[in-house]
Amino acid sequence: MEFPDGKRRRIPFLDHLGVELVSFGQGRSELAITVRPELCNSMQVAHGGVVMTVLDAALAIAGRAAHTDDYDAPVNTITVEMKTTFIRPGAGRLTIRAECVHKATSLMFCEGEARDEQGRLVARANGTFKLWVPRAGSTEKPSDA
Repeated sequence: MEFPDGKRRRIPFLDHLGVELVSFGQGRSELAITVRPELCNSMQVAHGGVVMTVLDAALAIAGRAAHTDDYDAPVNTITVEMKTTFIRPGAGRLTIRAECVHKATSLMFCEGEARDEQGRLVARANGTFKLWVPRAGSTEKPSDA
């Protein structure tokens, strides 16, 4: 994903999907994705897994943004649980906005929604995310913590 100013923190799977990072900071995030044919289900609309993936990323990024406004800071969030409600099929360009609604010491509670180009609600999600900050000089991964 790339910021308009060119800063970059690689999330290879989101790059593969073509997800764009529109904004980040102050406990909020906004992502966008253009639904291409290879991201569709048999009804030629966005596959639910694609919508859930981008919602998950937006919520997690909003959780990170609740701890730092520096996108490149070594702060990570790990999804603990997430619920998604699908409202209508998504097609075209989807905008996904999320915010951290509560931040504790190591957990964040986030909410978000995906909307189509006409501003219609496609899906809503909420989730719990765990903060993970690697120790200075450590090469540990979240699974080692």
